[in-house]
Amino acid sequence: MPKVTVLNQSGAQVGEIELNDSVFGIEPNQHVVFEAVMMQRASLRQGTSKVKNRSEVSGGGRKPWRQKGTGRARQGSIRSPQWRGGGTVFGPVPRSYSYKLPKKVRRLAIKSALSSKVAEQNILVLESLSFDTPKTKEFASVLKNLSVDSKALVVTDVLNENVALSARNIPGVTVVAADGINVLDVVGHDKLIITKAAVEKVEEVLA
Repeated sequence: MPKVTVLNQSGAQVGEIELNDSVFGIEPNQHVVFEAVMMQRASLRQGTSKVKNRSEVSGGGRKPWRQKGTGRARQGSIRSPQWRGGGTVFGPVPRSYSYKLPKKVRRLAIKSALSSKVAEQNILVLESLSFDTPKTKEFASVLKNLSVDSKALVVTDVLNENVALSARNIPGVTVVAADGINVLDVVGHDKLIITKAAVEKVEEVLA
C-alpha cells in the first residue's frame, strides 16, 4: 500500500496514512480516463445551436412562376434550400450531447486518475481543513504553507461552506466534497489536496 505523509494546515508533518491499493495504487488506464473526460465534457455542452429549415423561414408561400413554358427550372418556393434566404438542410437543432459510460468503466477511470496523482507525487493529505469564517487570505496562507503554487483540487469529506467561500476567489483552486470527486476535476488540476476523512470516504465508495 502506498504511504503518504499527513500534514496540518501549517504544512507540518503530523503522521502517515496508508492508501488503499485498489483505489490509489492501480496501474492507470489512460484510455479509460480519456473516455471519462470526453463523456464529462460532452455533458457540459449546451446543445442550443439551431438553424431554420424551409418550413420555418419567412416567405415563399406562393409558387414563384408557373410550372411550364418559361424556359426556367421549375420552382415551388423561393424558400427552398437552393435559394438565397432559403431554409438550411440538415443543420444543427437543439439536442443533448450527454451519454453514459458503464459504471465499471467510470469507477476504473476515477481510480486511474487518483492513482496517477499518487504515482506523480501530486497528492497532499491534510489532517483536516476548516476555517471559523470565510477568509480568502487564510486559505491562500494554507496553500503557501503546503508549497502549492499551481492549480489545485481540494477535496473534503463534506462540503464546508467556509472552505468553499474562502477558496472561491483564488484562481485555479476548486473545492469539492468527496462524493463529488470526478475525473475531469482530478485531471484538470496539477495538485490534489485531500483531507484524511475524505480519503476514508473515497476508499469506502471505490474499494
